[in-house]
Amino acid sequence: MRNDQVLKHFLYSPGPTPVPEEVLLEMAKPLIHHRTPQFFKIIQENFELLQYIFQTKNPVITITSSGTGAMEASVTNFLSPKDKAIVLSAGKFGERFAEICRAYNISVIEIKAPYGMDVKAEELEKALKQNPDTKAVFTEYSETSTGVAFDIKSIAKVVKNTEAILVVDGISAIGAMEFKMDEWAIDVALAGSQKAFMIPPGLSFISFSEKAKKMMEKSTLPKYYFNLTKEKESLEKNTTAWTPAISLFIALNSALKLMKKEGLESITKRHALIAEACRKAVQSIGLSILPVVPAVKPSDTLTAVKVPAGIDGLKIPSLMRDKYGVTIAGGQESLKGKIFRLGHLGYFGISDIIIELQAMELALKELGYKFDYGKSVFTAQKVIEEHLL
Repeated sequence: MRNDQVLKHFLYSPGPTPVPEEVLLEMAKPLIHHRTPQFFKIIQENFELLQYIFQTKNPVITITSSGTGAMEASVTNFLSPKDKAIVLSAGKFGERFAEICRAYNISVIEIKAPYGMDVKAEELEKALKQNPDTKAVFTEYSETSTGVAFDIKSIAKVVKNTEAILVVDGISAIGAMEFKMDEWAIDVALAGSQKAFMIPPGLSFISFSEKAKKMMEKSTLPKYYFNLTKEKESLEKNTTAWTPAISLFIALNSALKLMKKEGLESITKRHALIAEACRKAVQSIGLSILPVVPAVKPSDTLTAVKVPAGIDGLKIPSLMRDKYGVTIAGGQESLKGKIFRLGHLGYFGISDIIIELQAMELALKELGYKFDYGKSVFTAQKVIEEHLL
């Protein structure tokens, strides 16, 4: 491609994700003050719409922070020093939960599974019986580093009848995959703005049950900015404890209305269809996905693909981005250079998967991978055709 040729850019990472044009325009409007009736109305609307997305009657608090801030808040607001917690860990973000717990002097029992696998409810049940004094169980829903979806419903059934609370990191799942906080008896749920919520990074969301609230009242871990008691009191007045990211709250309001208009059932079906098309497409040209199917369920928000033998895995994302204008994600830490991750999350339609796959094929061909050129795109088109026509 000539240096002066226009290169259109597409953001197809598993976060951040594309932002709809109408949401971007809302962010471009003149800023308003956060202690005004106009902003209080936005907070109230966001709260009600977030309850719809989380499928809960519990409070849903919006924090100006990345998703890791919500993860930290889920530790510091419900536990006390030397409390015992079980962490289900099969990827980078499960490991992060364990690291945060240890940073706050929590006694951690980490149930680990290889990358590409998950931790089964039966393993958790055994650990809870061996450790009846466990205060909390921390788990991923969609492990973004591996593309594996944990069986949250089964895990929740195990935790429900114990004294422990269940904390679910739904940062790359809530708003894209089926999630029913109250019906599934989930005690604490986390999400992030830059995933299914279709706005830039900078906001995180946390909801908690009555069971979790009782633990929050007894928690003695230090907290200041991430004080959910203060945030809940502020939310009841349609305000925030601290200065919020005003433009992101406004963007969220616009994005949530788009999500409500489409409806949760339609959103989850769209993500499931595109995910199926993506998985079948990459497998049609001889590539393998990291999740060990059928032992686990792959996530519907991204597809983690193993780098084929003899191909430089570090060059796939950079070539797709710099030459073909398509930004995806590579592997993290021990998976760096071994996988690449195709995002299909949030503001992402059936035409987007075709663009993403053709850029993948162009990059792989240039790097020397031998395959039936165009087959992944054709396969995805067939999957979509079968479901829509």
